[in-house]
Amino acid sequence: MITSNIKKIMEKKGVTIRKMVQDTRLADVTILRARREQISQGRLCTLEVMAEYLGCTIKDLFEEE
Repeated sequence: MITSNIKKIMEKKGVTIRKMVQDTRLADVTILRARREQISQGRLCTLEVMAEYLGCTIKDLFEEE
């Protein structure tokens, strides 16, 4: 199973959903879905934008259990 670390990373860096939406132009629903603990799918280009914005790698956004 793959678990999302996006919520933890955002909280650690003090990034709000609203700020991330404004800065990345990703839809708020996209960010909300990505913050869920379990993710079933995601576009690589979207994950790349999130990782770049949060200053980490795409791999850092998730962990495998």
